[in-house]
Amino acid sequence: MSTDTSGNQSIKVFAHALKFSISLLAVMWVVHIYSYMTGHSLGSYGIFPRAKDGLIGIITAPLIHGSWEHIFSNSVPFFVTTTIIHFFYKRVALASFFFIYFLTGAAVWMLGRSAYHIGASGVVYGLVSFIFWSGIFRRNIKSIVLALIVVILYSGYLGGIVPFQEGISWESHLLGGIVGIFVAFLFKGIIEKDEENRDPWADEANQEKEFFLPRDTFDKTKAQRQQEKDDLDDFLNLDV
Repeated sequence: MSTDTSGNQSIKVFAHALKFSISLLAVMWVVHIYSYMTGHSLGSYGIFPRAKDGLIGIITAPLIHGSWEHIFSNSVPFFVTTTIIHFFYKRVALASFFFIYFLTGAAVWMLGRSAYHIGASGVVYGLVSFIFWSGIFRRNIKSIVLALIVVILYSGYLGGIVPFQEGISWESHLLGGIVGIFVAFLFKGIIEKDEENRDPWADEANQEKEFFLPRDTFDKTKAQRQQEKDDLDDFLNLDV
């Protein structure tokens, strides 16, 4: 594949990753703006653990935020991490995202405190964890670099898993992080094209080898080489 073709393909993949991230982010903001403009609280659509009515929150809770500060704090890391997995881990991007999204919600429903849990932070913790642990499990240059990037950007997130913080669903953060580890391990064997080990000399196997001397030069007897020399001399001495 030529460099131009590879470049065009990368642009298409990046554009698709941006489209996915922006679309989900837009839904989150539309929901919040609706709640703000109408004055209608959507908190009851959050996850309420171990209650049948709270099951709907597994789908809706990440889209609901309690304040402008809440949605602002989640928007950038959600956008960055979602774009990263869809650009760099495209073979498992959709599956890993939805596994993290729904398993985090299900875990909070089963194990969380009896209160409404809302916001995308649990999903964000799952995505950050997925990117970091993919570097640990895959152990190639790309995944390790991505792991280091999220460590630098989001190392402060560790404080979000401390229990019993007022007004914070630390369970979502902790369980999202655990789900991210599980999903990273689950998909560690599905390797992207740029992660495949390639033999740098593999292309030479299909190339025709060139030699300075004919390959049968040293297989000939002394008598055969002398005969060839005599035949050549006779040819050169012919009258033209």
